[in-house]
Amino acid sequence: MTRVTRRVLTGGRRVEPVEDGRPIRVCLVAPALDIPGGQAVQAARLYGGLRQLPSVAVGFVPINPRLPGPLGVLQRVRYVRTVLTSVRYVWTLLTCLARYDIVHVFSASYWSFILATTPAVLLAKWWRKRIVLNYRSGEAEDHLRRWARTAMPVMRLADTLIVPSGYLVDVFARVGLHAHVVPNIVDFDGFPFRERSSPLRPVFLSNRHLEALYNVACVLRAFARIQRRYSEARLIVAGDGNQRRMLVRLAAELGLRNCEFIGRVSPDRMPALYDAVDVYLNAPDIDNMPGSVLEAFASGVPVVTTDAGGIPYIVRDGETGLIVARGDYEGMAAAAIRLMEEPALAKRLTSCALEKARHRYASEGVMQEWLRVYRGLLAHSAAPAAPDAALRGSRISDTSVGAEP
Repeated sequence: MTRVTRRVLTGGRRVEPVEDGRPIRVCLVAPALDIPGGQAVQAARLYGGLRQLPSVAVGFVPINPRLPGPLGVLQRVRYVRTVLTSVRYVWTLLTCLARYDIVHVFSASYWSFILATTPAVLLAKWWRKRIVLNYRSGEAEDHLRRWARTAMPVMRLADTLIVPSGYLVDVFARVGLHAHVVPNIVDFDGFPFRERSSPLRPVFLSNRHLEALYNVACVLRAFARIQRRYSEARLIVAGDGNQRRMLVRLAAELGLRNCEFIGRVSPDRMPALYDAVDVYLNAPDIDNMPGSVLEAFASGVPVVTTDAGGIPYIVRDGETGLIVARGDYEGMAAAAIRLMEEPALAKRLTSCALEKARHRYASEGVMQEWLRVYRGLLAHSAAPAAPDAALRGSRISDTSVGAEP
C-alpha cells in the first residue's frame, strides 16, 4: 500500500502516518479519574502512553462525563445522576465513534457492564468498528455465572477480549471465551524505588477501597497481632468506602494505637505514601491484578498479601512477596513479623519484585503490546475503513470527545 506524506494533527502534536497514510485512530472508552480506582489510573496511563506513539491518534470518551453548567448540580442527586450521565455518555458515543478505526472499551462487571460497557460495544458494532473489550474486574467469575444472559452476548460481539492477567484468561476459558493478556502499566518514574534500611521499620500501609471484598478488617486484625510484638507499630489506612465507619469502630474495639484512617488519596499523592512506609498489607477476598501491589513493587515496599483471585499470578510466594490464605489474619501478621525479623528476606523480595515488574509492566513494553493488538485487528479486518470524510472539519483529540482521563 502506498505511503503518503500527509500527517494528522491530534491533541496539539504531529502524528506519523501508518501504512495507508494515516495513524490508527483509537477511541479509548474508560472511567476518568473522577472515579477513584485502579481502572481510572490505568486508563490515564494508557491514554498518556498512546499519545506518545506516532502511529496512533487517540481520543477519550469518559464513562462518567461531567455535565455542563446547571446540569452539573443535578449530578449530585442519586438516580438523577445516573440517568443524565448515561444520556450524555451514550450521545457522545453516538456522535463520535464514526471518527475511529478501533473502539477500546474498559470494562468492569455487573451494573457497570450494563451501563458503560454494553452501550459502547453495541454502538461500535453499529458503526462497524473493530472492538477491543478490555475486561478488568476481579469479580469476573461471579459476573459470568450470575449475569451470563446480559454479559456473554455482548462479549461475543468484541473482536478481541483483552485482560490484564492470566487469572482472567483462565476464568474466561471456563465459559468458552478466548482472552489474551496485556498487563497493567506501572509508572516507574512516578513511583521511584527506595531501598529500605535494615531492619524494616514497623510502618504499614493498606490502601484499598473500604469495601467488603477488600477485607480491610483482616488487615486491622493482623495489625493488632503485630502491635503486640511491636508496640510502636503504625498503620496507615488510605481509601474510603461504605465500610469506613465499621472499620474505624473495629480499630477501636481492637485497641489499636497509631492506626490512621486518612481517607481517599489522589493518585499524585500516592508515591509519597509508599515512600513513607516499610511494609504493604493487602487482604482482599476477591481481586484480579491490583495495581497497588505493582506500585509497591516499584517503590521497594515488601508485600504481604492474601491469595485472592489473580494475585498468585503476579506475586510469587517467597520470591516477590509473601502470600497467605484469604481471611488468615494470623498468617498475615506472622508474615509481616517475619519481614521485620529477616532483613535479608525483605531485601531479596523487593529486589526480585522490582526486576520482574520492570520486565513485565514498564510502559514502553506494554504500549508496544497494545500497538500489536491494534495493528492485528486492522490487518484482519473485513470491514472497510471509515472514510476520511469523517475527519473533515474536525480533528481527533481529547477535546472532541470528552475531558482527559
